[in-house]
Amino acid sequence: MMKEQIYIYDFDGTLTRRDSFPDFIRYARGGRSLFFGLLLFSPLLVLMKLRLYSNGRAKERLFSYFFQGMSIRVFDDLCAKYGLSRADLLLDAARKAVNEVASNGYRIFIVSASVDRWVLPFFRDVPNVTVIGTQIEVENGLVTGRFSTPNCYGAEKVRRIQALLPYREQYKLIAHGDSRGDKEMLNYADQGYFRPFR
Repeated sequence: MMKEQIYIYDFDGTLTRRDSFPDFIRYARGGRSLFFGLLLFSPLLVLMKLRLYSNGRAKERLFSYFFQGMSIRVFDDLCAKYGLSRADLLLDAARKAVNEVASNGYRIFIVSASVDRWVLPFFRDVPNVTVIGTQIEVENGLVTGRFSTPNCYGAEKVRRIQALLPYREQYKLIAHGDSRGDKEMLNYADQGYFRPFR
């Protein structure tokens, strides 16, 4: 049986020039707010870099600091406008590759540790794209500051792919990543490419 060929891409650093998390905070809250927030959380971020504190937990605490209590309508509006205004965040070679794959009718999965709500608008005009990302918790129309899913990083990327594509033998997976957070995903794929657009 002919296997369906599916393309999988990490977002931050693979398709983009830099990490979208601090970039989105800067866009939504301003550079000054970002600076003081990063300064406040710098001890935690150092522990995270040393792998002494959970990547996902550190990210959630930072996210909560900037966005807890915000209306989800306001947040989603910021996400949509961010994708429109920051199209230059995507690497030219990456944009071209994704568009070419989409034009050939292949399914594409963007699998990112970033919040899915600000990643999706970058691909609003690209057909056959599904964004798998970290999801945020919303209660009574407000952002709680907590994540409703595990941080989509490392082995969690594979788990999320398996949830959507459970019949592994039916697919040929071609994955692209740029960091240790993509290692499991690249190993899981039939073909894995490390930093292909750099």
